[in-house]
Amino acid sequence: MKAIAYTQHGLPIDNPAALINVELPDPVPGPRDLLVRVHAVSVNPVDTKVRRSSAVTAPRVLGWDAAGIVESVGEEVTAFKQGDEVYYAGSLMRPGSYSELHLVDERIAGHKPKTLAFSDAAALPLTSLTAWELLFDRLKVPEQGGGGRVMVIIGASGGVGSILTQLASKLTGVTVVGTASRTETAEWVRAVGAHHVIDHSKPMKPQLRELGHEYADIVVSLTHTDHHYADIVDMLAPQGQFALIDDPATLDAMPLKRKSISLHWELMFTRSMYETVDMVRQREILDRVASLIDIGALKTTVGEHFGKIDAANLRRAHAIVESNKARGKFVLAGF
Repeated sequence: MKAIAYTQHGLPIDNPAALINVELPDPVPGPRDLLVRVHAVSVNPVDTKVRRSSAVTAPRVLGWDAAGIVESVGEEVTAFKQGDEVYYAGSLMRPGSYSELHLVDERIAGHKPKTLAFSDAAALPLTSLTAWELLFDRLKVPEQGGGGRVMVIIGASGGVGSILTQLASKLTGVTVVGTASRTETAEWVRAVGAHHVIDHSKPMKPQLRELGHEYADIVVSLTHTDHHYADIVDMLAPQGQFALIDDPATLDAMPLKRKSISLHWELMFTRSMYETVDMVRQREILDRVASLIDIGALKTTVGEHFGKIDAANLRRAHAIVESNKARGKFVLAGF
């Protein structure tokens, strides 16, 4: 099968060897696996982080977002059959989705939204799972509840921010304040449902106060947490909640003590990495997201289509993700 891989970590993305086209053996499904013919993928920051930092001794295929059609199923699979259209984020512990054929455990795959093309569906799994788990499993904001509370989402124009803003504004009663530092990203954040937009390149608490809010009850930091940390602590309300998904070099929790602020980490790969007893929760989330897409309550977060799935196009997509100027998700379709 055709695939795109890296064979040496740490190469700059403008080096043609950073991602290369390869031929690999077709994978064989295990008992609970779906063998999926991949029609579309999207690019996430984790793809670039792994490529830069994880050493390899053999070609490693990246990619943790895919949409495609089930070719065959393992003997213990019960929720899917050959011919089903699926979408999923996969597992860090297995080869990625930049390949014609891909294996995924049925517990972490969902039925693709019927109203979306494969490329539009491929933009959703990792970010939807991250946003849903963060909002409902970690922060425990109740659906149709949380009225009167203010949530600040730092980096609301990115992939996770784009879906989290929709979920929070459509499914809960919280007031959503998204952050963006450029005109085009601010417009994007408003378009996906934020009630207000502030600029994270400037002190945020004064801007929040100008909106009539002395504090934020919840702050979700999706990028550059270490840079914004003092501002985050300052604008959080006593007994507020702080959640993050990125990788600050260090995180000193002591400044949170005075206000009794709770700290919440979210990594959507935890369930698949540890095969937790509630691993099937991810299928349930993806199926729920698909139903919300199909009734028009949520929309895909595609920012740009980069063409067919090959090394050159993926290098272009990686370069923009690494520039921290992404708006929405970057997708590729077909081999």
